[in-house]
Amino acid sequence: MFGFIKKRLSDLTDVVQGEVVLDAGRLEELITDFETTLLEGDVAFEVCELLKERLKESLQDKRVKRAELKDIMKNSLKDGILEIFPPKSDNLLALIRGKPQKPYIIAFVGINGTGKTTTIAKIAHLLVKNNMVPVLAASDTFRAGAIEQLEEHAKRLDVRMIKHDKGADPAAVAFDAIEHAKAAGKDAVLIDTAGRMETNTNLIEELKKVVRVTKPDMVIFVGDALTGNAALDQAETFSSAVPIDGTILTKADADAKGGSAISIAYATKKPIMFLGTGQEYKDLIEFDPVWFTNEILN
Repeated sequence: MFGFIKKRLSDLTDVVQGEVVLDAGRLEELITDFETTLLEGDVAFEVCELLKERLKESLQDKRVKRAELKDIMKNSLKDGILEIFPPKSDNLLALIRGKPQKPYIIAFVGINGTGKTTTIAKIAHLLVKNNMVPVLAASDTFRAGAIEQLEEHAKRLDVRMIKHDKGADPAAVAFDAIEHAKAAGKDAVLIDTAGRMETNTNLIEELKKVVRVTKPDMVIFVGDALTGNAALDQAETFSSAVPIDGTILTKADADAKGGSAISIAYATKKPIMFLGTGQEYKDLIEFDPVWFTNEILN
């Protein structure tokens, strides 16, 4: 799935013949070439600087053989990347089951086109598969099409969706969904918010109101792995507007790089929770930082 770094590791070690001492000049040349690879792999500049410093600490003035350099660099990078990822998040199913008073409320945020509504449907499917009952809240009242899309998912999954007309107050829709879930003893409320651009001030304020009114147990940012550093900018904007608790990264199956995940984790200081790996409801895998890092490097 990923692996933009591993080929570069092999290429870089080709510049070393026999045994050499990695003095400042040789090391700088080696690491500068590698920095370009990281940037091209959607790793944010600030993150590149952190990883460069780790490589320098590991390699400065070391006498190394060509056969050893790849493993030394790989292990150093692995440690550096794992330090960027926050600790793995608690299991979502356990969190929902463990809340004393139902429902567990999750608000999903992000811009248009990231696959947010489909991701909500995938989470709903996950809950249903594990004998829990979710309620969907169609709080994206900005577009009639968004309500229809979520409603279609609700029908396929045979779960309840609460909606108002296009243009209605999104916070009121979410509130009604929560009240229904409380009365009916449902396990969770999944709130779909308008897929706003991070530069749309009015919609950002609307999002703040939804979060203020509903007091969600969790706010999940949904980002698109293929948008590269744009996903980083979006994550930073949403994180400054509302308290982001975790990220779901979509379209990971089409991402040959993987740098977006590293950059978003660095920006939000919150865990990546899931990766979307296709259009089917089952195409959602729990994110594991160790597995992900090994995918990139091995």
